[in-house]
Amino acid sequence: MIKKVKQPCLLQMDLFMHFPVLICDDSNLARRMVMRSLPSDWNAEIIMAENGLEAMQVLMTRHISLMFLDLTMPEMDGIEVLREIKKHKIETFVIVVSGDIQPQMQERVQQLGALSFIKKPIDYAKLERILLDYGLYNLGQTAAFS
Repeated sequence: MIKKVKQPCLLQMDLFMHFPVLICDDSNLARRMVMRSLPSDWNAEIIMAENGLEAMQVLMTRHISLMFLDLTMPEMDGIEVLREIKKHKIETFVIVVSGDIQPQMQERVQQLGALSFIKKPIDYAKLERILLDYGLYNLGQTAAFS
């Protein structure tokens, strides 16, 4: 069965091609959880940021294909990061991973350009659906999620 991609894929990537993924969360445990949830056959370069300010420094200096972003962090929170991404027209897919599951917050982050929202701890099936739906994972191959 062929799934319709909801939005054009900026990545145009071969899954075995190297691509950068930024994981931004103030919790080391949460960053590692996100890293372990990624498909095992991705040849991704994983970059970690402990807060939004560090994430913006990375985003302003290099291309990031996909970013996982927490909302509640010191220095610069996730909402501020999304505003800065929009302000600077940075092309990256952003998936918010947060414990703040209020519907208003989910709507707000999507209005600011986030691709999707996943509640902590990560639901692997939901992440797989998001990656497949947005063309971030090869539809013709069986997903190899951790």
